[in-house]
Amino acid sequence: MNLTPKMKAAVSAVYAFIRSEEDTMQLEAGTPETGAQPAPTPMTQKHWGLSGRLDMMQWRGLMQMRTFRGHGIR
Repeated sequence: MNLTPKMKAAVSAVYAFIRSEEDTMQLEAGTPETGAQPAPTPMTQKHWGLSGRLDMMQWRGLMQMRTFRGHGIR
């Protein structure tokens, strides 16, 4: 398989990226040699932010269904 230098560089960059992602995942999961497991971070829910995002999604859905067409709300 004859690869141009640009293709070789692109393939090696992709392999290096994949390798770095795998190494990062191993570090985050904790390696068996160290036995260190990362402490789980508690998830805090921001109820007002969640409510606002849900409201925006509902409005967008209604606008996409053209529910408000001709009522002066745009």
